[in-house]
Amino acid sequence: MSPQDQAPTLLVVDDDPAFNRVLVRALGQRGFDCYGATDSEGAVELAHDHMPEFIVLDLNIGGESGLKLIRPLLEASPGARILVLTGYASIATAVDAVKLGATQYLAKPADVDAIIKALRAEDVVIGDRAPEAPMSVDRLEWEHIQRVLAEHGGNISATARALQMHRRTLQRKLARPPGG
Repeated sequence: MSPQDQAPTLLVVDDDPAFNRVLVRALGQRGFDCYGATDSEGAVELAHDHMPEFIVLDLNIGGESGLKLIRPLLEASPGARILVLTGYASIATAVDAVKLGATQYLAKPADVDAIIKALRAEDVVIGDRAPEAPMSVDRLEWEHIQRVLAEHGGNISATARALQMHRRTLQRKLARPPGG
């Protein structure tokens, strides 16, 4: 098999082992040479070992921001196209992800076809429609916490200090994201 005939390499980084396995299997069936990591250290190690062309990265890895993994993953595999996949999408976080080097941002639930399309798309598509209703106060608070958390590299203690909030209170808020 010549290098041109090889399947593109893809790394899935998601701390939910079941979702990770399902996504690795599904993308493997679509022609990718897939690997899965459920933590930050494993993700960087696999990126070094396999130099993936594509990376699907969950925004929340073990309670920490997946955004802090973008740079180490790109250092391990320069030129990789990174898709940040999250259940709590916001325009602010999408912009932060792209500024850090991600090439796409997609909200869960996303099917395999949408993931592949986003990975191969040349233009970042964040969404061109304003929400139908304004965000709830809980959702606004969540978005603000996520932004400050990203600014502090996922460090819970530093984020709690910046928000002038007790660390346990912040952890409780992070464990209960708002609906909708």
